[in-house]
Amino acid sequence: MTLAPTIDTQRLRLRGHRIEDFDAYADVFSSDRASYMGQLKRRQAWFSFCSDVAQWQLFGHGAWGLERLEDGAFVGQVALLKPDHFPELELGWMLTSEAEGHGYAFEAAEAARDYAYVEMGRDTLVSYIDPMNTRSIALAERLGATRDDSALRPDGESLEETVVYRHPTPDALQDGGMEAYA
Repeated sequence: MTLAPTIDTQRLRLRGHRIEDFDAYADVFSSDRASYMGQLKRRQAWFSFCSDVAQWQLFGHGAWGLERLEDGAFVGQVALLKPDHFPELELGWMLTSEAEGHGYAFEAAEAARDYAYVEMGRDTLVSYIDPMNTRSIALAERLGATRDDSALRPDGESLEETVVYRHPTPDALQDGGMEAYA
């Protein structure tokens, strides 16, 4: 059985989800903050949460709960997910409203991206983003990702609904390409 590895960053611990995370997870998905991810009722959020957690055991990748090191507070999720309708492994993130504006999403997403490339040996990683979600697009670009309009999108989604951002490999970042300065 594969469990989510624990990764510590400067301020966060990426760890396997706990059942105690679910209420905050469901709250995020039922709020206006989830309008670009598809707002979910609590029952739908439960299925999504279970899917995010189970992908570790089924595929060797999945979602991490984000815990602030200073006080142990749950502040969101970062994930490497590939449900059946995704053509590629996706790097995704979400934060609780209280965690916004502290750079946690960047810190967690950078650690997850590096895990995908270094520990998992992946050679590509994307983020699927609603084109109206300017904050997630800005974060993807800050991570060095570039828009890839030729990439496949999740089943049934058009370019008007979903843009694909392709994340650079660690080698591309170290080579000093433009991605390194994003």
